[in-house]
Amino acid sequence: MTYLILSFLLAFSITNRVTADSAVWQITSGSNSVYLGGTVHLLRPSDYPLPEEYEQAYQNSSRIYFETDLSAMSDLSVQTQMLQQLTYQDGRSLKGVLSNEAYAALSDYTNEVGAPLMMMEKFKPGMVVSTLQVMEFYRIGFTPEGVDAYFNARAISDAKFIGQLETVMEQIGFLASMGEGNESEFILLSLRDLEETADLMDDMIAAWRSGNNSELADLFVKEMKSEAPELYNSLLRQRNLNWIPQIDQMLRDNGTEFVLVGAAHLVGDEGLLKLLEAKGYQVTQL
Repeated sequence: MTYLILSFLLAFSITNRVTADSAVWQITSGSNSVYLGGTVHLLRPSDYPLPEEYEQAYQNSSRIYFETDLSAMSDLSVQTQMLQQLTYQDGRSLKGVLSNEAYAALSDYTNEVGAPLMMMEKFKPGMVVSTLQVMEFYRIGFTPEGVDAYFNARAISDAKFIGQLETVMEQIGFLASMGEGNESEFILLSLRDLEETADLMDDMIAAWRSGNNSELADLFVKEMKSEAPELYNSLLRQRNLNWIPQIDQMLRDNGTEFVLVGAAHLVGDEGLLKLLEAKGYQVTQL
């Protein structure tokens, strides 16, 4: 999906919600704790209410941390900077950057979904794929009211401290650089994933709700790591490593934090949970 572009048939019964584990973990160091919750950035109305463990972690925490400043994303100056970063400003265009095969495949797809490629000709590949992914999610019934947006609004309403693990411009930079140097391969791989999105979403949501790390790793991480190692390194591994010192500091502070990040960041051998376990912290799934 974007962290954006990761490929994510079960109905969620009341029994499942009560008895299953969740995608929320408690990280403990002595008497200090940090809650770590995996998020899905877009959800369907039917995916609410969220698993009760999210509410438990939220109520037990005095500070809420997100990947970036969600409220700033609606600022006009930030949107202007985003547009500048995510579009070619040097005369290049997709037609000149992509191979004939990749450009033709992208043109066929955009025509099929009613978004003519000429409207995105100046978009960088990360922006193109992010736009098409969001369009596909909306088509199959998802809305912007994902876990992050839900708790950001709650924290504002409850006057809780809100923090970020990275700046908006850092996150925009990740998106702007996606596929850089292998743009055609990135577009072709992403188009294949877009075709599979609708079929995979029920499995992804089910794995996320139950905190099934193995399945989440299969859906989110393994294919990216093998087929797009540079993307995996920049989008997941390096960001995870950058966040660990910040979580370290939280575990030394007074108070309790609830850190909400995309579910893909939690799982796999280089996910946050394994990295925190390797540092000797106690990691407990709620």
